[in-house]
Formats: sequence, structure tokens, C-alpha cells
Amino acid sequence: MKSGRHAKILEIISEYPVETQDEIILRLKEAGYKATQATISRDIKDLRLVKTLGSDGKYRYISDMSRTADPRNGFEQLFSGSVVSVDCAQNIVVIKTFSGMANAVCASMDSTENAAVVGTIAGDDTIFVACRSAESAAELNESLKQYIIK
Repeated sequence: MKSGRHAKILEIISEYPVETQDEIILRLKEAGYKATQATISRDIKDLRLVKTLGSDGKYRYISDMSRTADPRNGFEQLFSGSVVSVDCAQNIVVIKTFSGMANAVCASMDSTENAAVVGTIAGDDTIFVACRSAESAAELNESLKQYIIK
């Protein structure tokens, strides 16, 4: 059941510009699947779906896997389209995103497996990145700033 639902979700987001979990639930219901918001939230995490800004100016779910085989390229695209600012204090890098984009950026950043990063935590529009040292935080801060579109 889960694998069938996952396949259907991937099909739905490839055919329609889906902006919300409620839209996924509705389209699944139309296809004969029953799912709760909590189930869809887990499915989104399992499928590594991210929201990205479309050419129409609206955010939509896409499969992070479909963006690129190299996770760094997907990260760079998502980061540049979602991040407002980057700053650091001691060994913490603070990344500010557009509202609702921090989780997607954080998940994508985690997939790059940077050895200087101890861990990350994301809210709605803010990400804290704990680095191994103040020096590595400063280096990460500078390298991330190059992706921000001015």
C-alpha cells in the first residue's frame, strides 16, 4: 500500500503543480487512496520531496531525486532560490530563508554531507548549522553566501 501510494504521489507531483499537502491528499483520494495529513507528511519526508519556486512564482513539490543525480547541484539551486541571508556567530551558521523553505533547504544541505557540519536544525524560515569550530563556520558562511541571488 505504501509503495503504491508513494508511486502515486510521485506521479501526481510530476503531472500537477501541487503546492500543499491538502492537494496531495485530494488527488490521492480521487485516485482511490486514503491518507491523513500525518501520513502525507511522512511520505514527503520518505520521498525526499522539496518545495521549489516555479516559473509562475508559486511554490510546488518536486522530487529532489528528479532535480539532479548530484545532490550538490540540487542544493545549490534550492539554496539560491530560497535563502535570504547567511551569517555566523562563533561555530553556528544562521541561514534565513523565505517563509516555509527552511526544512527543504536544510534537508538538501544535509544530503551534501559536509564534514565541517556537526548538525542542523530548521524552523519555518531559519536554519541553525552547528560547525566543528568557529573557523569552519566562517568558511561555510563565506561559501554559502556565493549561492545567494542578489
